[in-house]
Amino acid sequence: MYYGKINEHDIANGTGVRVSLFVSGCTHHCPGCFNECAWDFKYGEYFTWKEKYRIIELLKPDHIDGLTILGGEPLDPQNLFEVCSIVRDVRGVYDKRKTIWIYSGYTFEELAGRGDYYTQNILELVDVLVDGRFIEAEADVSLPFRGSRNQRIIDVRKSLKKGAAVLLSGKGVPRVEKQPESPK
Repeated sequence: MYYGKINEHDIANGTGVRVSLFVSGCTHHCPGCFNECAWDFKYGEYFTWKEKYRIIELLKPDHIDGLTILGGEPLDPQNLFEVCSIVRDVRGVYDKRKTIWIYSGYTFEELAGRGDYYTQNILELVDVLVDGRFIEAEADVSLPFRGSRNQRIIDVRKSLKKGAAVLLSGKGVPRVEKQPESPK
């Protein structure tokens, strides 16, 4: 897997101060994508154990709330093995002291229905999924943590328990009432 960058102090892609990993590769090719250069699966640098170790070290300070993984498409089948490894290692070191957010153009329903080991393992270990492809006609810069009105901020643990998407609500997620319901 390749990655475009690692942000050490990100306040735009999840609650609090976060470390963000931008993975490379995406087949969605959403018109108006903010990160079109990351569509290429070989964009940036090759991700190794050194970058994973760096991320784990960057998460150490108490003021860092957690890790956000976005892209590109972190949950593209070509990225699943490495993303799963990162999520497992971060969860193993920090347990629930740090939250893990992941952004995907796939919906929760699409991901939950895949049935493969890596996707299921990732879903069981992350806290929040921001799902859905970016739709240029629904773009809204005033939305917290997402780019278009169709995208949802999902509490993954509650969703897995319920067997359906449960929207995240609470501190740090303003205006969640404007999130769309599950796609029909």
